[in-house]
Amino acid sequence: MTRVAVIGAGSWGTTFAKVLADAGTDVTIWARRAELAKEISESRRNSDYLPGINLPSSLHATPSLAEAVAGAEAIYLAVPSQTLRENLAEIAPVADAGAVYVSLMKGVESGTGHRMSQVIADVTGVGEDRIAVVSGPNLALEIAKEQPTAAVASSTDAETAAEIAKQATTPYFRMFVNYDVVGTEFGGVLKNLIAVAVGIADGVGYGENTKASIITRGLAEISAFAAAFGAEPQTMAGLAGLGDLIATCESPLSRNNTAGRLLGQGFGLDDVVRRMNQTAEGIQAVTPVLELAASKGVSMPIVLQVQQVLRGELDPAELAPHLATDSDEPQGE
Repeated sequence: MTRVAVIGAGSWGTTFAKVLADAGTDVTIWARRAELAKEISESRRNSDYLPGINLPSSLHATPSLAEAVAGAEAIYLAVPSQTLRENLAEIAPVADAGAVYVSLMKGVESGTGHRMSQVIADVTGVGEDRIAVVSGPNLALEIAKEQPTAAVASSTDAETAAEIAKQATTPYFRMFVNYDVVGTEFGGVLKNLIAVAVGIADGVGYGENTKASIITRGLAEISAFAAAFGAEPQTMAGLAGLGDLIATCESPLSRNNTAGRLLGQGFGLDDVVRRMNQTAEGIQAVTPVLELAASKGVSMPIVLQVQQVLRGELDPAELAPHLATDSDEPQGE
């Protein structure tokens, strides 16, 4: 039986650990808090993040990183993007030399602007053939309830991508494969920013026309951004792009949509952060993404407006998705 580790016991880490266990994989999940690790192992519950969900008896938890990764053939990473580097610094010395690292995260590192796969390579020194990323329309609670969905496993190495897809395929969770790591990662990152914008519009009280405009023009923005960094166009039209964008923008289960909705209702950024039970990666990614966009000369008006709302420079009611389109740009129906 394949032995894997999942690092991070939030809603997504725990859900993906459940998927892996249901697929027949031997899974150990690392929880930062000892009491949470004990609850998962003994009660088969994670009441903080997945209330009401029964976890498989084959799923084990530990507060020890060394114990979690010992003997693991694959290490799935589901920690906040801004803590990944320090987590990897602890993991790399005790991980098996041949372990594959899999990013379940959808963020960009502040300061460096690095994607999560780049952080993994930087800290661990492993080659691209031992790095993979997973993305798609993956709202954790729905998957934990075994509602059918699909995702993408991406690696520049075909065998690695296929193996990761195999490890996580169940009757309710289907994994497809692609080799466009850049597009798959940026799709997961950028849709969060658009989801914050949609949430702001919802919180203000705007209707479906406004939100549909943000989603549509937002897809154009993130597609242009991803292409500028070498992503394949079809990736942004697939599960890691459009599929994830729709789910994240439309669902109240989305942390980024929720954060935006609170902003639209007039809460300040500090209040929003305090009210959120988990990290809304979109909020933290706004500034590094805009810095990356500027480096390639890519215009991202919707994301810029989100930044202005976060900084208190723009009233949420003034969010204007139509400003994302130049007046002389032809538009189809």
